[in-house]
Amino acid sequence: MEVWYSSYGSNLCEERFYCYILGLQPYGSNKVERGCRNKTLPRDNKKIILPYQLYFAKERSKWGKGGVAFIHHEYDITQSTIGRMYRITEEQFLEVVAQENQLEDIFIDLSEVKKRGFADLELGWYDRIIYLGEEDGSPIFTFTNSNGITEMEKYSPAIPYQNIIRKGLSELGLDKIEINSYLSPFHNC
Repeated sequence: MEVWYSSYGSNLCEERFYCYILGLQPYGSNKVERGCRNKTLPRDNKKIILPYQLYFAKERSKWGKGGVAFIHHEYDITQSTIGRMYRITEEQFLEVVAQENQLEDIFIDLSEVKKRGFADLELGWYDRIIYLGEEDGSPIFTFTNSNGITEMEKYSPAIPYQNIIRKGLSELGLDKIEINSYLSPFHNC
């Protein structure tokens, strides 16, 4: 089964996301990704607007000192977080979730996630999978932290991480002014 994985952080950058599929080290990161068993690149990708609030948390990551992107897990029509979704296999999606959470494997029934709207893994930074609807006959999923925006200390994004996000936003057609405007609220988290 194919699914859409909707990203909103460093995976906005196509080259960075491919590191999760192929097992490469993203530019600016200090970690080589494990990669997926199936190395087939996404069949399609496109821009999506997520009605969830973007924020940056955690003090340090593989990108250095500074926060990484999360979305608040509650739907909010007043919020517009820019995302990029990739059409990949269900197995690849679960392997990406596992890699993001530093886990060997995860076993979760995505049809149950669709019914309930979300599922918590209870391990890792990105421990909540959220169902976002359907596109072209395939379900859309993303992941974030189960604690939510009010329970996480905010940090400005690390510079290498910001640069990858900027590159991804540019790939989606935003110009420098739009990118600066989009990211400016997060410089002094």
